[in-house]
Amino acid sequence: MPKLTHACQTIVIAAGLAAAAGSTFAQEPAAVTDDKYAWLEEVEGQKPLEWVRAQNAKSEAEIAATPEFKQLEGKILTMLDSDAKIPGVEKIGDYYYNFWKDKNHERGLWRRTTLEEYRKPQPLWETVIDLDALNAAEGLQDEKKWVWHGADCRKPDYTRCLIALSRGGSDADVTREFDLTTKQWIKDGFFRPEAKGALGWKDADTVYVYTDFGPGSMTPSGYPRIVKEWKRGTPLSAASVVYEGTNKDMYIAAYHDATPGFERDFVSRTIAFYNDELYLRGSDGKLTKIDAPNSANKGVNREWLTLELREPWTTSLQSSRTYKAGSLLAIRLDDFLAGGRDFEVLFEPTEKTSLASFAWTRNHLVLNVLDDVKNKLSVLTPSATGWKKSEFAGAPALGTIGVSAVDSDESDSVWMTVTDYLTPTTLMLAEAGGPASAVEALKTMPAFFDSSKETVEQHFATSKDGTKVPYFLVRPKDLKYDGSAPTLLYGYGGFEISLTPAYSGGVGMGWLEKGGVYAVANIRGGGEYGPRWHQAALKQNRHKAYEDFAAVAQDMIARKITSPARLGIQGGSNGGLLTGNMLMQYPQLFGAVVVQVPLLDMKRYSHLLAGASWMAEYGNPDTADWEFIRKFSPYHLFDPSKTYPPTLFMTSTRDDRVHPGHARKMAAKMLEAGKDVRYFENIEGGHGGAANNKQSAHMSALAYTFLWQQLSK
Repeated sequence: MPKLTHACQTIVIAAGLAAAAGSTFAQEPAAVTDDKYAWLEEVEGQKPLEWVRAQNAKSEAEIAATPEFKQLEGKILTMLDSDAKIPGVEKIGDYYYNFWKDKNHERGLWRRTTLEEYRKPQPLWETVIDLDALNAAEGLQDEKKWVWHGADCRKPDYTRCLIALSRGGSDADVTREFDLTTKQWIKDGFFRPEAKGALGWKDADTVYVYTDFGPGSMTPSGYPRIVKEWKRGTPLSAASVVYEGTNKDMYIAAYHDATPGFERDFVSRTIAFYNDELYLRGSDGKLTKIDAPNSANKGVNREWLTLELREPWTTSLQSSRTYKAGSLLAIRLDDFLAGGRDFEVLFEPTEKTSLASFAWTRNHLVLNVLDDVKNKLSVLTPSATGWKKSEFAGAPALGTIGVSAVDSDESDSVWMTVTDYLTPTTLMLAEAGGPASAVEALKTMPAFFDSSKETVEQHFATSKDGTKVPYFLVRPKDLKYDGSAPTLLYGYGGFEISLTPAYSGGVGMGWLEKGGVYAVANIRGGGEYGPRWHQAALKQNRHKAYEDFAAVAQDMIARKITSPARLGIQGGSNGGLLTGNMLMQYPQLFGAVVVQVPLLDMKRYSHLLAGASWMAEYGNPDTADWEFIRKFSPYHLFDPSKTYPPTLFMTSTRDDRVHPGHARKMAAKMLEAGKDVRYFENIEGGHGGAANNKQSAHMSALAYTFLWQQLSK
């Protein structure tokens, strides 16, 4: 099943109002006559790109011309290209596959090895697809070069894969069929032209296709509105409709569950974020709705249906019972379809805890719980007498822990990653329900910076309404509490996404090694305390996320960790909306601001690319909602009479999720008013901002160098 995403995540989804099959940006949104900067919304127009290149040149001359920048860029690139990075793998059949980029493979290799070989310090890899060679063979240049978007390989024989490739990193992509045994593209195989959507296997000769079928086939958010079943050897135009959503829906898809003994098909209808329906599709094409709350995350694994509740739910059948928001429920799917509502409560949140994730193995379910933003694992095992709970033997007591199944059809093995701000990530192989001795450390990322002089702390700031807001602080052990430390505060605060400690060589080299302090704010809007934490900052309550962030800044200033002149902030996508609002509403708190791939014009956002899909988060600016949205629209809050701290806006031309016009127009407005603003736009790279390691290193070095220049004066 394709996973829908919010504005920030880099999972590939459809985005764009009416992108034609032949061009990612084939149709631009209509201009707004009362906005003098509306011309900058023409993504690939000659005049806007001339403006972009002129601004890029100015920013490069100021930031990138220094020896310090070049040194940092080189160090980050060396890290990104390092052979010592952990090659994360996915088990497909008998092999373990990895997508890898380094200095010799700019766009990357899709490669494979065996588990026995993977255990070795230097595994031998077999190349399956070389994207650089493919680009060269097809004569593709610059932003037209393919970027990897993933592979869907058909169970159970794993002989054929559907490969998604994007030009320049945009969300729009193509899908090609590939033979995994011969390592060749299938001539006259399944092929989906460039658009927003996907192909997914139903059987060896049938796929589900949801894509741009022509006028009227995409939602207002630019996502597929229709899903079809397509038979091999027939034209795409002959595919038969499986389900057609309304013109107010967000995303329609279908998928096949190939679990042995539990093969079945599903249709998903996403009406909006946190509002979806799931249907079981019978062999006759009939759809049976999984009659659970639209706000619940629904999952089916083998005989089990799970519901992750985002709102309280009172069942109406059999013995009525109310379940708390944030709970994880389980019931046998057949019992549920027969009318049963006697759920097992696998997790129930407290004031301090929330469900971070869960992972099925062959015989168990692994719960990953956040307790004051710190991970704790447990193992649940279904039995004839109910579910039994045990500790996950061998799980680390400290650090951010991630867990995923190796092969849930065949084993109880899980991948377990452990990391924190100062400890390089370790990848382990473990057994759910097994002894601690079964935990095997397979790979450890090298240390890319000296962390021996640093320490990590967790603090709580008090927001305007009295809410305690946690934040992590990474500081020198010998920090002088005199307000002089250059400090970088990072935040996101949206779409129920949690920010947990993670090792970053870029932060280490670009900030900590220089003596800087690094902080991460766990503000409302995120998922650190489950749905309630997210819902507390939705729509008309958005201001609470910004009040939380300001409270963290004020707390660090009050502790004399830093001072306004030495405090910088950084955030991207929804985090760019955050930093844009901090810039407009709390300029006195900060000495420098970095705003990356941001939403800023909240009057226009729902009409630009994928913006319509985020109205559940922000509201609809074309209705009475505008009365509260305008209060967190940086583009409309700008006051030319105010003094603002030095600012760097960063975005990507090829970002077809969050429109680059947001950053362009905001920068242009502030520049014309004589404000201290820099602007840099990467010509390709999609919403992630970069299409290869060199571009990633350049973008990171620009941000850190700018911040250090401003905050260490």
